[in-house]
Amino acid sequence: MPETAIDLTKLMKEAVGRAAAARVQSNSIVGLGTGSTTAYALQFIGERLQNGELSNVVGIPTSFQAEVLARKYGIPLTTLDVVDRIDIAIDGADEVDPQKNLIKGGGAAHTREKIVDALADVFLVVVDSGKLVENLGSTFLLPVEVIPMALTPVMRALEKLGGQPELRMGVKKAGPVVTDQGNLVIDVKFDRIDNPAELEKTINNLPGVLENGLFVGVADVVLVGEVIDGKPSVREF
Repeated sequence: MPETAIDLTKLMKEAVGRAAAARVQSNSIVGLGTGSTTAYALQFIGERLQNGELSNVVGIPTSFQAEVLARKYGIPLTTLDVVDRIDIAIDGADEVDPQKNLIKGGGAAHTREKIVDALADVFLVVVDSGKLVENLGSTFLLPVEVIPMALTPVMRALEKLGGQPELRMGVKKAGPVVTDQGNLVIDVKFDRIDNPAELEKTINNLPGVLENGLFVGVADVVLVGEVIDGKPSVREF
C-alpha cells in the first residue's frame, strides 16, 4: 500500500475514534473495545479526561490490549464484579451488514467483547467503509473460540454445518493463537451466512465452544470512516 494511502487510513481511523470518544459523557462507565480504530477512541477519551473535558469516567476493558492502552492513556478501570451497568461500549468490527449485524474476532477477543458490548446501554461500533458488506462472511472468516480439548470434534461439527474450519496460528509465534481465556480460535469460511442469528446459536450450542464472532442485534450505532476527495470523513450508518 502506498505511503499516502496508509496515511489516509490512519487519519480516517483517528477521525472515527475521535467521533466515538466525543460521545462519551462524564459520570459514565465505558466498555473499552479492542483493535486499531478503537485504540484511537481510547486515546481521545484519555485526552478528554486529562484536559478536564470529561470527569468521573471508568472503563471496562474487553482484552489485555485494551487494558494496557487504558492505563497508558490514563483511563481508570473497573470490573463487572463491581458495576451494575455499562453506559456505552465502543468497539470495532470486521464486517457490518445492512442490519448492523457484525462479525468480530479478528483480534481473538470476541468472547469478552460480546459480554461487555451486550451489557452496554449503547453499543457504538467504529469501522472504516471497507468493513461494510451485504452478507456476513463474504470477506471475513468467522472466529470461534473453543476449549483446547474440544478442538477436533468442534472442527468436525463446523464442517457438517457447511463451514471450512482452520485453526488460527500465531504470527511471530510458533503454534496456535491463544486467547486471553487460554483457549484456541478456529476461523471458519462459510460461502454465505443467510441466517446469522440461527448460526450464532447453533455454533454456541456445540459442546466445547465458548463463543463465536457473530454479533446479532447487539450494535446500536455504527460510525463509518471514509476518505472523500482525499480527506477523512465520518458518517453514522
